[in-house]
Amino acid sequence: MEIGAVNSLSYEDFVDTFGNVVEKCPIIVAAVWSRRPFASLLDMEVSINEFIEALPESGREGILRCHPDLAGKDLQSGTLTEESREEQGHAGLDTLDAAEIAHMARLNTQYKLRFGFPFVICARMNNKATILRELSERLKNDRAVELACAIEEVKKICHLRLKTLMLHDLPNKL
Repeated sequence: MEIGAVNSLSYEDFVDTFGNVVEKCPIIVAAVWSRRPFASLLDMEVSINEFIEALPESGREGILRCHPDLAGKDLQSGTLTEESREEQGHAGLDTLDAAEIAHMARLNTQYKLRFGFPFVICARMNNKATILRELSERLKNDRAVELACAIEEVKKICHLRLKTLMLHDLPNKL
């Protein structure tokens, strides 16, 4: 998909196509649609990141709360978004044994109790061992540092999801 094709998308098609580049937050791409035309994919990504950074703390926390627990009940029950399922699978989180699932669940619970939002890491850039290590390490952060760290991970996820979408053709309905 060329950036010219992206710029020519109607509002509805733009949101349909890019609505999950930030997990379950189509409002973000809905808001940046009006910033078209984008000069490049990077320009579009910068617009999304600027929108996220301009949100109050509660808005950034809300973005994080849209993310599922890694290796959590949504993965086990098959209710993850397609993107999250693929990303968690890429990291090997769909191959955890019962003990690893229990360990991850304990860490996820500790993390949410400490910070008030789920642990977010770019699963496509990690594997199950590094994810477990990062989860344990990031539990030591203070809340402000962790909020910033988690938002940076959201941006990494968004970057990779945008790149993936741009490698595909436009939806058939266009």
